[in-house]
Amino acid sequence: MEFMVLRRANQSTERGIQPPALEPGTFLRPSAQAVRLLRREGAWSEVRGPFSPKELVAGFVLLEAESREDIIEQVRWWPLFDSGAVYEIRDAGCPGNCVGFDERGTAAGTIPQRKETLTRYVVFLRSDADSESDAEPPPEVIDVMNQHNEAGVQQGVLLAGEGLKGTASSARVHYANSKTSVVDGPFTEVKELIAGYWMLQAATVEEAIAWAKAYPYPQPGDITLEVREACERVAHTEFTPEMVAAEARMRAELLEAGLRNAFSKAARGG
Repeated sequence: MEFMVLRRANQSTERGIQPPALEPGTFLRPSAQAVRLLRREGAWSEVRGPFSPKELVAGFVLLEAESREDIIEQVRWWPLFDSGAVYEIRDAGCPGNCVGFDERGTAAGTIPQRKETLTRYVVFLRSDADSESDAEPPPEVIDVMNQHNEAGVQQGVLLAGEGLKGTASSARVHYANSKTSVVDGPFTEVKELIAGYWMLQAATVEEAIAWAKAYPYPQPGDITLEVREACERVAHTEFTPEMVAAEARMRAELLEAGLRNAFSKAARGG
């Protein structure tokens, strides 16, 4: 199974403070540089950031795991040092037969080619009631999307793309002072959720915006997009004593909790 782990934004990420390099995935620049594209009654408008942190994603990564429980345990063991971190775990894949792609290639076997002279941008499709209920677009609409994605990769524009299932099967892992808690979905704040993404490369944000407006989205009506610039991760080659101590403390507490749960289960005959 494939899951997308979304790091929800907070005040730290909006100040541009990156998590440690050991944390996987793509990190995004603060929303002061973001653009929201609103299509209403067929017309586009633009809103420039910054936006409220609670509405934002600060980074994301696609991971494979045998189950949701397995991916939750993986996330809980990441060497994090942000006590306010919240991770949203979502089932990857959009309804219908749309096909995601990344550096492993498209369904046709085309491998995206990264051009270091171009900037990477992420286009998020914000959720609505239909996407949250896993409404399935008509097959002919999905076919057009798949063809457009394939053409974008062949043209050297698209690098990755994937849809997300609704949050009924999702979970959020909350960190607080090296302790973690898990909250199961669904989540009701639909306008704060993501229904899918594309990563593209362009010379300017205006080029990225033009691409986003021209995409054949499956929704016939209103949609909201968010264009974010991806940034290269800072390599934390040296960890401070405080960071090392925080990681050791977190791992010890998680191990203790795991053993306690195992003994409790054994005592119940589980």
